Formats: sequence, structure tokens, C-alpha cells
Amino acid sequence: MNESLLRELVPAVIGVLVRRGADFAAAEDAVQDALVEAVRVWPDGPPQDPKGWLVTVGWRKFLDAARAAAPRRHREVRVEAEPAPVPGEAVDDTLRLYFLCAHPSLTPASAVALTLRAVGGLTTRQIARAYLVPEATMAQRISRAKRTISGVRFNQHGDVATVLRVLYLVFNEGYSGDVDLADEAIRLTRQLAARTGHEEVAGLLALMLLHHARRPARTAPDGRLVPLAEQDRGLWNTRLIVEGVDVLQAALARDRLGEFQAQAAIAALHADAQAAEETDWVQIVEWYDELVRLTGSPVARLNRAVAVGEADGPRAGLAALAELDPALPRHSAVAAYLHERDGDPDTAARLYAEAARSAPSLPERDHLTRQAARLNARLRD
Repeated sequence: MNESLLRELVPAVIGVLVRRGADFAAAEDAVQDALVEAVRVWPDGPPQDPKGWLVTVGWRKFLDAARAAAPRRHREVRVEAEPAPVPGEAVDDTLRLYFLCAHPSLTPASAVALTLRAVGGLTTRQIARAYLVPEATMAQRISRAKRTISGVRFNQHGDVATVLRVLYLVFNEGYSGDVDLADEAIRLTRQLAARTGHEEVAGLLALMLLHHARRPARTAPDGRLVPLAEQDRGLWNTRLIVEGVDVLQAALARDRLGEFQAQAAIAALHADAQAAEETDWVQIVEWYDELVRLTGSPVARLNRAVAVGEADGPRAGLAALAELDPALPRHSAVAAYLHERDGDPDTAARLYAEAARSAPSLPERDHLTRQAARLNARLRD
């Protein structure tokens, strides 16, 4: 297969789909799916007209995605801006689809990726970013999952743990990404909590509510990202905080700790502080220790380094950070913050600028760029 030819054709094929009515992002994603299909079938017999083949398959992929997204968009319109409890709400088809896509024939990682793409409405790029892998790798994973379940009867449901992972990632993308899916994720998690009584489902619901309660304060009116320590806590939704804490306490009382309960406990300690300086960082470090023990997650270790820096001083935080891979996303941003607190603005400014170049979103990039500019201006004075 001529891969250079494929790369050359991509802009032209995207242009054709855009002229047919697809927006650029959707066209780009559809062409990506078409390329995955080309990698699978072309070795057995390349088409005489590669561009025409890609246009035809890409357009079909776009139409399939648009049809799949229509019900989700309709549901989002019906969801209120603030997710309120809905006792006894019936489980709708969306949650059933989450379980069906978490099919036993798939690995958990593949099931999550497929569900995010097919039901959650996320693009391959968004899913790859959530998993910290290249977009091409994620496209191949989704394609393999589709092939695995082709012809399989969907009469076996996946497990709760896989569905929870999907809902968690959908919420995270909705909370900080390009598509607002946070309300939908909360709605489905409420349904799942009412249906199962599972303590980790309750933990995830509590985590979502506590994070969602802070959402009004996360950005300034001009769109700037507002760090947690600088947020106006008067804007936090106290009703959601109270509900989240109540749900969490009931889950913790069952004495079957899981990662979502541990994350929710950390969020609850932040919510409990009337001011940033009143945050109980010692307890937060202890909960991060539990989270690391449960998951071994490098992201949890990175966040723990920040908490250690607050509880025991920036030198201790930098020592914890030194144990982690510098290639970890947001590693440079954490290092910059800790170096600034340690009285090293020159290193901090350099690291803030480095972090800005690899920031996953425009608001985060702008925030880090401003931090670097602030310190550079101070160094010049």
C-alpha cells in the first residue's frame, strides 16, 4: 500500500466532504475512519480510483456518525443546564447501549474506546487524548473492536466496571473538552446508581457532582481558565456539594473502597474548604496514597506530587515529582508551579512556556502562557 499517496489524498478528500455539507471536524474524523478501512482492505486489492474510494467510504462514515449522534443531541437538548436528581427515572436505551458495547468478547480497553466512539459521540482524537495515546493507535484499536464484534449477537452485557470507566471519560471530556457531555454523563450515572446500588457507581456519581458544583467558577467571563485556588467559592453550587458528600459518605460506609470513591473524597476535601488556604492537604495526600495503591495511575502520582508540595513544602513536592516520567502530560506544568513556590522563577517561567506548547486545550495553553509571561515580566523588572 502506498502510504504517501494516502497522506497526499487526505486534504482533498476532507475538502470534498466539507463541500458536501460536513463540518471540518466531522469530515476529518470520517476520513480517519476511511483510512482505517483502507488499511484493512486495500492490501487485498487496491481500488483503481483511491480518491473516489476514500470519498465514498468517508461520506458513508460521516452519514453513519451523524445518524448515531442525532439521538444524543436530542437528549442533550432535553437535559437541563443543572443536573437535578430524578428519583425512579427509568433506564433509557442509552445506558443499555453502554452495557451492550461493553461486550465480554472485547477487552475492557477496547470496549471503552468503542463505546466512547459509537455511543458517547466522542471523536477518535478526543478518545486518544483521554487515553494518552496517538490518534492512529486509537483508530486501530476502535477498528479492531468493530471487527471483533461484527456478527456477534449482542445478548450479553458487559460489566459495571467497564461502563463506569466509559461514563467517567465521557464526563471528563464534557467537563473540560470540546463537547458538553457532562450533564448526560451525570444523568446516566444517576440511573446506574439507582439500578445497581454499587458503591463505586455511587463514588463516581459523587465525584461528578462535586466537580460539576465547581464548574461555574472554573472560567472567567472572558473565557480564561481560573485555577482552583483562585476560584470564587461563592459561585460553587452548594446543593450539588451537599448531595455529592451525602452520596460519598453512604458509599464509604460500605467499607469497600474503590478508585472513584477515593477521587470523590479528594474532591470533597476541596469543597469543604471555605478558602484555599484552609484546604486539608495532609488528608488529601493520604487519599492520593490510597488512590495510587488502588490504581498505580501515573496521573494520580502526578496530582499527589502537587498535594505533597502543598502539605510538606515545594521541595518535598519536587522530590515526589522526580520519581515520575517527565513525558507525562502536565508534568512540566506541575514542575513549573512547584519551582515557582520554591523561589525559582527563572526555571518556573521556562517550564510554564514548555507546558504551554503541549497543553491539551486552548484555555489551558493560554493560562500557562500567561503564567510564563507574568514571571518573565517580574524577572525583567
